[in-house]
Amino acid sequence: MKFKNYIALALLAGMAAACDYTDLSPLDSFTDQSYWKSSKDLKLYANGLYGLLSSPSATLDNTSDNFVTSNYSSYLFDEMTVPTEASGNNGWDWGNIRSCNYFLSRYQTAQGSESEINKYVAEVRFFRGLLYFSKVKMFGDVPFYDKDLQTDDTEQLYKARDPQDVVIAKVIDDFKYAIKWLPEKALAESGRLNKEAARTQLARVCLHFGTYKKYHNQTGTGALSANALLKEAVAQTDTLMNSGKFEIVKGSDAGCDQMPFSGYPLYYSNQFTQEDLSANKECILARFYEPSVLTHELGRQVQNGGMGLSKDFVESFLMKDGTPIYNTGSGYAGDDNLEKEITNRDPRLYQIVDNNHKPYYVRNGERILNEPANRVGASKSVTGYDCVKFHHANTVQQEARNSTFDWFVYRYAEVLLINAEANAELGTCTQDVLDKTINKLRDRVGMPHLTTSPVTDAKPINYGYSLSNLIYEIRRERRIELVAEGFRLDDLKRWNAMKLMENPKTMLGIKITPLSVSEFPAGTFDGQNGRPTVSYNGATYLYQYKAAKQLDDAGRKWKTNDRRFLYPLPKQELVLNKALTQNPNWE
Repeated sequence: MKFKNYIALALLAGMAAACDYTDLSPLDSFTDQSYWKSSKDLKLYANGLYGLLSSPSATLDNTSDNFVTSNYSSYLFDEMTVPTEASGNNGWDWGNIRSCNYFLSRYQTAQGSESEINKYVAEVRFFRGLLYFSKVKMFGDVPFYDKDLQTDDTEQLYKARDPQDVVIAKVIDDFKYAIKWLPEKALAESGRLNKEAARTQLARVCLHFGTYKKYHNQTGTGALSANALLKEAVAQTDTLMNSGKFEIVKGSDAGCDQMPFSGYPLYYSNQFTQEDLSANKECILARFYEPSVLTHELGRQVQNGGMGLSKDFVESFLMKDGTPIYNTGSGYAGDDNLEKEITNRDPRLYQIVDNNHKPYYVRNGERILNEPANRVGASKSVTGYDCVKFHHANTVQQEARNSTFDWFVYRYAEVLLINAEANAELGTCTQDVLDKTINKLRDRVGMPHLTTSPVTDAKPINYGYSLSNLIYEIRRERRIELVAEGFRLDDLKRWNAMKLMENPKTMLGIKITPLSVSEFPAGTFDGQNGRPTVSYNGATYLYQYKAAKQLDDAGRKWKTNDRRFLYPLPKQELVLNKALTQNPNWE
């Protein structure tokens, strides 16, 4: 039986919410006087913060150009309104940060070795860094607090927002502390934070702000300049890559209850439905699940999400020989139906989009394909491109709250992509760098290697500015490899690339042709009860928002310094604290 450590996600979470104390120590509850005695106390407290890590979900990329959802995004169509009150839903909440600071103001009385004590301090500082990273991405300048505030801390409670770079520096300090004191993965408890996870997260932070500053023309000095941040991203990922601890793994059929499918190996998609990631060399940190102990619902969520991959995303996949599909002589078979569309394409395409070459069920030792009619619908795929990246073929895993396959919190593929992109932005991306990064991902699926001088895409997507073929291809690789893992919207924003949202193909589904229609029951498209379609450039496509939105809706066009790059502060917060100001154009 594999060993897994299940972390309680709620224990002591409420303890940090207390504001008033007495000198008495009740026998039936924890108090500051009776707690904070040992490293076990610190560990138990830190357990309550682990819910902040990524957890199984099929909707992490739903607000992006990769997916179309059953209801259109008010954010992407610029119809979002300013919230009235602060809440976890709008991001302007400080309870978890206060929980971290509560710990950091009290742990000093615990008895134990320096390394044992600081290990849990490192966990809590990791989580505080994670929370502030999210805050700065959402709001830009935010108030930074390093202690838990009390009701009489009026000066701090009602202070103005601290400059973004001040907070970023604090975030980097938190992750560097975590790197120093967290144990290496091999020595950490299964499922707990480790040194390598902290390095990965710090590299993610540095890539984000390094590229954001570059493409938004933001100034920064010293360690917070764009180039310095990108160099730090390279340094952290180089350390991980040179450690020899991690590899890009070909996901096995046996490890996820899959059956071999001749000619169509599932080396990529099988990685995301593995029952046990504890020894998987691509896994830096995972959430672990076990039948009758701890389960999730991703297996059920994948097939009932009411969202589908966009036409634009599907067109981003190269041909199997590495040629962009619209280049002369590419061999692209066209898109008259899905079978033609996936022919001789990057093998990840048939492993991400449901089709007749990926078993949908394995039942009683038999492979069963999904019927085309089940791939389109308001509660299924609204585009005809049903994302099955996290779909488990075992029907038991598809039942409510019955999924037990493990979840990557941090995986090595992201490390390689960060390293390649940061090097490319710095002008230091050699063939050796590509062979150690992007080409490891391509080797998994049998794609040809990327070179430092890739061919120009004949019909590139429009970023709104020019960029080198190399950076263009590294971004393509990142989009495909990390789809549905929650990176895409942040990527578009840091690249200042929201011009991409103007492309109607980011909202379209499959092409409606006599051949594609013949594969579905009569009445599937348009008509009284059929799925809505729209004409675009002389062809007809599925279009979920036909009743509400035109393809050229003004809301899809992002202005220079568009207000949506930052989210609005709740109205009530501006009333309560006169030192706060609203983000631009949200008044």
